[in-house]
Amino acid sequence: MRRTAALRALIRETDVRPDDLIAPLFVKESIEEPVPISSMPGQVQHTLESLRKEAVEIAERGVRGFIIFAVPARKDAEGSEAWNPDGIAQQAIRALRGEFGDEAVVIGDLCLDEYTDHGHCGVLNERNEVDNDATLERYRRIAVAQAEAGVHLVGPSGMMDGQVAAIRDALDDTGWQDVGILAYAAKFASALYGPFREAAEGAPRFGDRTGYQEDPANLEEALREIRTDIAEGADVVMVKPALPYLDVIRRAKDETGFPMAAYHVSGEYAMVKAAAANGWLDERRVVLELLTSIRRAGADLILTYHAKDAADWLRG
Repeated sequence: MRRTAALRALIRETDVRPDDLIAPLFVKESIEEPVPISSMPGQVQHTLESLRKEAVEIAERGVRGFIIFAVPARKDAEGSEAWNPDGIAQQAIRALRGEFGDEAVVIGDLCLDEYTDHGHCGVLNERNEVDNDATLERYRRIAVAQAEAGVHLVGPSGMMDGQVAAIRDALDDTGWQDVGILAYAAKFASALYGPFREAAEGAPRFGDRTGYQEDPANLEEALREIRTDIAEGADVVMVKPALPYLDVIRRAKDETGFPMAAYHVSGEYAMVKAAAANGWLDERRVVLELLTSIRRAGADLILTYHAKDAADWLRG
């Protein structure tokens, strides 16, 4: 049953389809043309127009989900551009909704690190520590602003305690009951986010994020976080990164049966790109193998920077 490609396909247990993928896209305010991201070959910081064109090209390949990361021209201590109705994130959301209507899923990254001048995922207290509850109030504002701009889902990624419940209440209280929540439920304090921080210009100016992101050593704690987000009203829960945490994805899927996403992050993308550029790996085969492993572990959806190319390869 392994002798030919047709025989292998006949009994294949795990498939990856283009519509299993979500493409992360970056948009930056006050640039005239796309800016290449040096640590993520093939990815750029988009203008609004290039963002729209890229999304159309990706959608033509069968990918129907997009998550938007925005870089504003102005940053301040509380990240107020994140909930500005005319901010770059909201403009990007409106652009994609105007292009696709409901034919694609538009997701807004809901966090503060791209918007604060200190680069942390929340507002700071007098000790320069992230203030969890004060941050939740800002998350509520962002959720409503993104809903008004047209998102189908908001994606809270800051790992604040109670963030899903606060956002769900804010959306419901303002009449946006039909906007869903893709919760970064188990986001680990990983060393694989470096290229993303270049792309989103959101690296912390001091310290790190170990005080609020998950300890990579803790499986049971991650499962508790996932269950908590489900109880608070998440519609999809996500594990980030993907490949080092396939065991978390598998356990969470088995124990909850809940819609499960995994984020194949920038460092994972950059490693494959670097090896392929040196001729050490066959990029197509490696990417499809990695995406299959993430699906096999239990992920229903995969956020991946390989989405455009992978969709081509899957169709071919």
